[in-house]
Amino acid sequence: MRALHPDIYEALSDRKLVARDFIWFVVRDATTGNPVTDGYWSGAGTINASVIDPDTGGAVSRQFVGAGGLIQISDIPLVSNVTVQNVTVQLNQVMDRINELVRDYDCKQGTVIIWRGLYNPDTRKMVQAAIPRFYGFIDTIEINTPSENSEGGVVLTCTSHTQEMTRSNSDTRSDASQRLRLSTDNFYVGTTTVGDQEHFWGRVNGKLETSKSTYNRKFN
Repeated sequence: MRALHPDIYEALSDRKLVARDFIWFVVRDATTGNPVTDGYWSGAGTINASVIDPDTGGAVSRQFVGAGGLIQISDIPLVSNVTVQNVTVQLNQVMDRINELVRDYDCKQGTVIIWRGLYNPDTRKMVQAAIPRFYGFIDTIEINTPSENSEGGVVLTCTSHTQEMTRSNSDTRSDASQRLRLSTDNFYVGTTTVGDQEHFWGRVNGKLETSKSTYNRKFN
């Protein structure tokens, strides 16, 4: 259950709030690899809006460009577990800024954050900072360039950041990788040779027979 700020709860009780969505992209410059940010909101004009940073939990101010009906966001399932969620974002190509975002920059695995802001229509201000509803990455990008008299668009399939919990660790249990953590840590120093080591017991040299038949003959 999400805890709401008292101001939001009071305004919701009075049934006088208008919802607006905010979306933030962090992609990469295809040449330098440097991060490039861009933000849109489901309204008109360019505004500076207060939103909750999902990494820190604090309120920050970010600039969003009005896109209105140029962006459509699928339903966002609000769950209380760590299952991976998928959200589809549809962008309209009639906006030059959107074309530049998806064509001139590397959007693959770029960051996507979606907030929901609640406005008081009387004051035309948000009651409190917009609440994050989705935080994830751009998984696939589909650009449909339309022919004459047909519709096109850009479809981004986004996966929630909980997918990071499903990734396996690519590190190996070896002396080299362990010493990258701490140069004096020799815990895995014999990992690669322990399988070839021989231990001699009693008066007989060489490896002991461990076949099933030998074991049964000796101890049955």
